[in-house]
Amino acid sequence: MPPIPGSGLAKGLAVTLRTMTKKTVTAQYPDTQPELPPRSRGVIGLFEENCTVCMLCARECPDWCIYIDSHKETVPPAAPGGRERSRNVLDRFAIDFSLCMYCGICIEVCPFDALFWSPEFEYAETDIHELTHERDKLREWMWTVPEPPALDPGAEEPKEIAAARKTADKLATQQAQQAQQAQEAQQAPKAPQSEEGGTP
Repeated sequence: MPPIPGSGLAKGLAVTLRTMTKKTVTAQYPDTQPELPPRSRGVIGLFEENCTVCMLCARECPDWCIYIDSHKETVPPAAPGGRERSRNVLDRFAIDFSLCMYCGICIEVCPFDALFWSPEFEYAETDIHELTHERDKLREWMWTVPEPPALDPGAEEPKEIAAARKTADKLATQQAQQAQQAQEAQQAPKAPQSEEGGTP
C-alpha cells in the first residue's frame, strides 16, 4: 500500500507538538551550575603534606604529564647517639592538563594519599602553556575535594582502622592491669617491722 501523501509531515508535526508541551531540560550554564555526580573527574588536587616524592605517579603516568623536582635534606638524629637520616623535600609538583587524559592512574598508585579527584572543571585557558598547573594551584583544588562516601553498613572494616583499634585495646588492657596491680599493692596489709631492726 503506498504511503498517504503528507503522512511524514504529519508525524513530524506531532513530534514537535509533543515536545513543545513538555518542560525543557536544558541547563542554562554558566548561570546554573550542573549537579555533578560524586565521583566526577574534574581536576587533580595535591595534598602536599602527604607527598614523599616517591615518583610513582610520574613513572606510571602514560602521558608523562607530571613534573616533579626535589632535593635531599639531612634530618638530625631523633635520639642522642642515633644516626642522621636524609629525606626528600618537594620543590616542584606540576601537572600539564593539556596532555592529561584523566585516566586516574596517578591517584590509584599513590601509596600515601597525596592525590585526589576534584570536581572542578572550569579551568579553560586561552593559552595552552597556562594549562600546566603548579603545586600552589593543585593545593587550592584540594579544598574542593568532596568527603568520601560513607561505607556500606555491611562492608568489612578497613585494615588500618582494625589495626589501630587492636593496638588501642591492647594498650587499654595493659593500663587496666597496671592500675589493678597498683590498687592491690596499696590494699595489701603491711608486714610489721621487727623490734630488732627498729630504732630504740
